[in-house]
Amino acid sequence: MSQKVSPPPTANRLPTLVTKEREFSWQVATNLLISFKYAWAGISYGFQTQRNFRIHVGVCVVAIALSLFLRLSPVEISIIAITSGLVLTLELLNTALESLVDLTVKQTYHDLAKIAKDCAAGAVLVSALVSLLVGSTLLLPPLVALIMSAF
Repeated sequence: MSQKVSPPPTANRLPTLVTKEREFSWQVATNLLISFKYAWAGISYGFQTQRNFRIHVGVCVVAIALSLFLRLSPVEISIIAITSGLVLTLELLNTALESLVDLTVKQTYHDLAKIAKDCAAGAVLVSALVSLLVGSTLLLPPLVALIMSAF
């Protein structure tokens, strides 16, 4: 991978290492479409590299599909979607924070790095547990009723 070092920083330009894959990603996005492209790149990275993110996406899809199948109210579906979206958001933030910590400590052990990573992972766990509670509260009663009506 060839890297090109940018010229010295000026008042309007930050120093960077430019790679071929994300040549101008360090710059402020010049338009809204470019901003969405960078955001999608982050989501794609999370999906491709983070097992837990893929698991959360799968659970989110199942929960929303089940909500639609059970004909929950729009408010109930929205609550499930919001809590699921929060879990996915925190998982991406956890990935970003872990990458930043690894960059900072150059992947060596440091007590503060461990605390940062553990707390970020804990935030994801708390949101996932709350999402599970919300999903169970909203999905289980109509699901049990549907199963009982089949017998």
